[in-house]
Amino acid sequence: TEQIDVVHRMVERWPDDLELALTARDVRRIHKEGRIASLIGMEGGHSIGGNLAVLRATYAAGARYMTLTHWETLPWADATTDAPKSDGLSLFGEEVVREMNRIGMMVDLSHVAATTMHDALDVAEAPVIFSHSGAYAINPHPRNVPDDVLDRVKGNGGVVMVDFLPMYVSKDVHHW
Repeated sequence: TEQIDVVHRMVERWPDDLELALTARDVRRIHKEGRIASLIGMEGGHSIGGNLAVLRATYAAGARYMTLTHWETLPWADATTDAPKSDGLSLFGEEVVREMNRIGMMVDLSHVAATTMHDALDVAEAPVIFSHSGAYAINPHPRNVPDDVLDRVKGNGGVVMVDFLPMYVSKDVHHW
């Protein structure tokens, strides 16, 4: 909540340059006005503390996407860089995805295990995003997206954004 508060305070302090964007329409309008659209995302589902009310409260405060995991596996979602607990999503994890879809929050699958990616795509009724992952076939970093998931994202209407950090796009740098 502190980081969300910082974004709100920044847009209040510099309204000539920044504005909080809550929708795609907001982003387009703010950009046309020559200002910076400020978006709020949550890096890791640990931030909701296993509580859907907290998820809804962060949405009400302006968060519009959440990565389901970060570096560590949660009781309800497996991360790609930690030991699995749920073989993907638990039943509560499926509830999280459904609630995110219901309230209009984007499901971000960067950082999650491939099993979690598949489980989320099985449940999702809205397009998912990978905010900072690449194609595993190009660089076999564990955080990147395998081909079978890329095919499913296409069918889901989702988006895999591009990560420019050398560790994630260069096999040599990753191994180094």
